[in-house]
Amino acid sequence: MSALAGGRLRDMSLLREGPLADVMTLLNGDGEETRLVGGTVRDLALEAPPGDFDLATTALPEAAMTRARAAGLHVVPTGLAHGTVTILAEGLPIEVTTLREDIATDGRHAQVAFGRDFRVDALRRDFTINALSIDLDGCVHDYAGGLADLSARRVRFIGDPHLRIREDYLRILRFFRFSARFGEGELDAEGFAATIRERKGLAILSRERVRSELFKLLAAPRAGEVVTRVSEAGLLAGPLAGMTDPARLRRLIALEAARAEPPDPPLRLAALAVWIEEDAERLRESLRLSNGEYDRLATLARASENLHGARAPPSLGALRELLFQHGRQGARDAITLIQIDGAAAADDQRFSRAWRFVSDTPQPRLPFSGADIVARGVGPGRRVGVVLKNLQALWIRAGFPREPDALARLMDEALNG
Repeated sequence: MSALAGGRLRDMSLLREGPLADVMTLLNGDGEETRLVGGTVRDLALEAPPGDFDLATTALPEAAMTRARAAGLHVVPTGLAHGTVTILAEGLPIEVTTLREDIATDGRHAQVAFGRDFRVDALRRDFTINALSIDLDGCVHDYAGGLADLSARRVRFIGDPHLRIREDYLRILRFFRFSARFGEGELDAEGFAATIRERKGLAILSRERVRSELFKLLAAPRAGEVVTRVSEAGLLAGPLAGMTDPARLRRLIALEAARAEPPDPPLRLAALAVWIEEDAERLRESLRLSNGEYDRLATLARASENLHGARAPPSLGALRELLFQHGRQGARDAITLIQIDGAAAADDQRFSRAWRFVSDTPQPRLPFSGADIVARGVGPGRRVGVVLKNLQALWIRAGFPREPDALARLMDEALNG
């Protein structure tokens, strides 16, 4: 049952007590009105836990800050140029934005003027399901048919999709992300056609914004299905700057489900677009990946490089070597990619055992250091590194022994090599 019924909020407690109700009340009065807007209303309609609380108000930013501070609340001017301030009430951050009208747009940013018309403010948004608002009396205001679209699990642009996209080309990716999260069935045909026609606009977006939106898309419930459509339409060629394999992504998603693992956007990106280390380099540049994200993709590419085409997991000795050479995350990722590349079933017990092995087995640590070699009479310098490298290779080949006698024999062999 929806939290909304008969055009009203069914449970009024959210607007009667607590920090949200307090902030809405203090911003109202003296001719001003404040409403709960956007994603919070959408989530309430879907009976999903509200995430961030966003308010829209007729009050100007300075007036909103003055009222909040007079009530003893902390205020952060997070985006004054766009009319946004954040009010902290009982530890809850509430974003408050003055009603706006777009004066000019360039496909990335909008120049706005403050307004007093909730309808105008709602209709400048991207999708019908994001244009809902609720006033302090619990009345739901729906200017674009968002409730009907939510009921039908349909994601539609407000008005002309081409115009909405040209206001901010990131809306191309947002259309797919919201469709993958909230939609069911086929993509809205008019919206899909507009994203294809306007796709050149993706080139003007910052790579950081594209990366953020793409990762959210990859984490969405219908990521496999929707990313397939995006890829088939050629919309990933620019942002990813290379080939993609949506079927590989779908196999990974099925494997995550079989393992009861949550969505893993970096690994999903790897399944979609990484085979060798150069692919990781390309994505670091095209998406401005963080160092940690790049390192993970590069490591999994190196770890799986010699295993492409394998129809069975490596031996226990090879699994230990994977752990030693590439770490636990790299080994886990490599086993996962081998499994999906080999088209093994998601419940294949051989791969399940291998994945548990690299997940649970302590990572081998080389029980030697350069100091051990110097202590055996090798003078400091290049020879220490040569001997240590040889010793590591011998230790791996011997099966990672820990016994003192075995280690001593390996040291002698390396020194005499």
